[in-house]
Amino acid sequence: MEELVRFIVNELVENKEAVEITSQDESAKVTIIKVCVDKNDVGKIIGRDGKIAGALRTIVKSASAKTGKRFIVKIGERD
Repeated sequence: MEELVRFIVNELVENKEAVEITSQDESAKVTIIKVCVDKNDVGKIIGRDGKIAGALRTIVKSASAKTGKRFIVKIGERD
């Protein structure tokens, strides 16, 4: 799932080198995917009224439906 998120995020941002995606298992059925991008690209990932972020979360939820795991996507700014 991390590769899917990385592909989508890399297509949206200008500074691809600043993209950092990590995953952390919260429990056996929940995984948190953290997306950190350059501060100039955060708006491109979130989108107007959060529409792009919502679409990204929907794609991840649909792709993970058959795995039986839940993935939570968190978006942040890189320092």
